[in-house]
Amino acid sequence: MHDATLRNRLGQWLEPSRRSDVPPFMVMDVMAEAARIEAAGGHVIHMEVGQPATGAPRTAIAAAHAALEAGRIDYTSALGIPSLRARIARHYRDAYGCDVSPDRIVVTTGSSGGFILAFLSMFEPGDRVAVTVPGYPPYRHILTALGCEPVLIETTNETRHALTGEALLAAHRKAPLKGVLVGSPANPTGTMMSREALAGLIAAAEDAGIRFISDEIYHGLDYSFPAVTAASLSAHALVINSFSKYFCMTGWRVGWMVVPEMLVRPIERLQQNLSISVPSLSQIAAEAAFDGAAEMEEIKHGYQENRRILIEGLPRAGLRKFLPADGAFYLYADVSDFTSDSFEFAKQMLEQAHVAATPGLDFDPIHGRSFIRLSYARSADEMREAVDRIAHWLK
Repeated sequence: MHDATLRNRLGQWLEPSRRSDVPPFMVMDVMAEAARIEAAGGHVIHMEVGQPATGAPRTAIAAAHAALEAGRIDYTSALGIPSLRARIARHYRDAYGCDVSPDRIVVTTGSSGGFILAFLSMFEPGDRVAVTVPGYPPYRHILTALGCEPVLIETTNETRHALTGEALLAAHRKAPLKGVLVGSPANPTGTMMSREALAGLIAAAEDAGIRFISDEIYHGLDYSFPAVTAASLSAHALVINSFSKYFCMTGWRVGWMVVPEMLVRPIERLQQNLSISVPSLSQIAAEAAFDGAAEMEEIKHGYQENRRILIEGLPRAGLRKFLPADGAFYLYADVSDFTSDSFEFAKQMLEQAHVAATPGLDFDPIHGRSFIRLSYARSADEMREAVDRIAHWLK
């Protein structure tokens, strides 16, 4: 009796917090199911996760080896190794013709760490922050866990699934917004905003007192026209980027932010307490990754070929409708001709065709039942085989 009472008390003491009650990141569940099939001997074509099939550039690997041979791997400044911050600032001059002081660069634990630092430094619990749907699920989930309220704004074909200033201000008039987060190229759609569209959105946000965050993790992976950084349009915008996608360094967990001057010290204090610093080995490799641009451009050309294979092949397979794929390495395909439940559609495609894709519900709780996301970051041969498998399965 005593033991039962004690267990009940412990259960109450250890009950999870309400802020931890966020939905799972569904793509990770799909990966787990794919791993089960592979463990049983099946061959799965992985189109569910946004992970490059190749590894970090050779320059990054060499720098990491040299650092390990040299000895100690220590803490760094909370803002990042100074030479890496300077190299990132140089990248903005080289890639965008944009002067950014190294003092405004903060190295983060991937873009995920950047989102947490950005939200903590810019918003209070209860603040309303606009995000678009379809959109990257952890935007919503991290905001919720931090006590903020994500405000979902639907995008449409008419605007090529990009947020407009008019739509933002309409949501702001209904109930005041404290911030807005936009990605270009976007996940899961691959759509991009032109310079004029992004400048207009930033101007509308700042005129209304809405803080602007730009997710630029897929910069470098642009096919229709060059990506534009918000850092070139406003000194007040906060930019988040990462070495995960273009530089193929997902597991190294290193990214960066360009932050407004007045937020540098608050973010530094947060980073000091939350993580002390980003792993130094990853920072050393990241700095050297910039010297591997030729290798990365070759990989990008591979993505372009994969994109062509899917855009031409999927309609013949039966998936005829998908959103513009200007950048990143995703196709967001409309499956409403076959199902009203994208989760079940993706589940059956994985089980029966052994092609893993992510249900649209992960990205859009409103209309996601009609879509799936397909990543084309693997090899061209795998993309061709995926098209053949999907065509055979849908017959």
